[in-house]
Amino acid sequence: MNELNTKIIKRIPMFLSQVYPYYYKGKTLRIILCLLFIMAFCFGYIFEPFNVYFPEHRMSFFWISFIHATVPLIILFLLSVTKTKYPQQNTWNVGKEILFVTVFILLIGISEFLIRDLLYMNPNNWSWNYLFEEIRHAFLVGMLFLAIFIPLNLNRLRDRNRIRALSRCSNEDLDPTENTIINIETQLKNDSLCIDLNSFIFAKADGNYIELYLNAGKLNKLLKRITIKELESIFKPYSNIIRTHRSYLVNTQYVKDITGNAQGYKLQLNNCDQIVPVSRNMIKDFERRMKSI
Repeated sequence: MNELNTKIIKRIPMFLSQVYPYYYKGKTLRIILCLLFIMAFCFGYIFEPFNVYFPEHRMSFFWISFIHATVPLIILFLLSVTKTKYPQQNTWNVGKEILFVTVFILLIGISEFLIRDLLYMNPNNWSWNYLFEEIRHAFLVGMLFLAIFIPLNLNRLRDRNRIRALSRCSNEDLDPTENTIINIETQLKNDSLCIDLNSFIFAKADGNYIELYLNAGKLNKLLKRITIKELESIFKPYSNIIRTHRSYLVNTQYVKDITGNAQGYKLQLNNCDQIVPVSRNMIKDFERRMKSI
């Protein structure tokens, strides 16, 4: 039992550090606001999850439920617009999402307490008891989101990307590129080189340098002074060389397998143990390029 608990505790940081989409902007935010209002209104008006004492209502239960459902919309909208800069896709993770939702739920509970005088004729509206009650009610509902929706959505994203990845790419379907010798001019005059395109596996940016990985019977790594943009321009005429990440170029002939997660794709390559990422913002272009090959 102790061993099981130890394993669970060790996995918590891994779970919290997993990349998670940032949904609170643009069209996605508008969809979330609409769904949030519909679910909150239906949940409160139809199911009446908490004790409802009608004699103290200042208005009909319909309008009270309407106002209760509007409060989360206002808070979420204010939380989203107060962010001066949206986080990059690769910096938002499960831990930050849980913290964001926790703060969101706490603010809902406090706000529901502050509007009690508007909704209810109760002399004890401004008591600590009702403050704690409103916060407790908010967390009872919100924890369903934290405990159920986030893990389910994370698994959904993994499965979706995995299925899409496997359906987009099969190494057997790719036609081998004809032997082509490419001249790569580096920023150092005496450091230029010629390579056979078929030997190129992938390249990784390292500042103003590039790590070139070539298949020469065994894996051969070369360090050259050239930027990833300059190298991408050289490979531009060849459709099987694809930019998958701001730091990576890959030869699709060497793609052995593709796995997916909430962050994007990960490419396993033949004759190479390294994993090449496909970032979220490049997935659509990657899929389009794979279709055209």
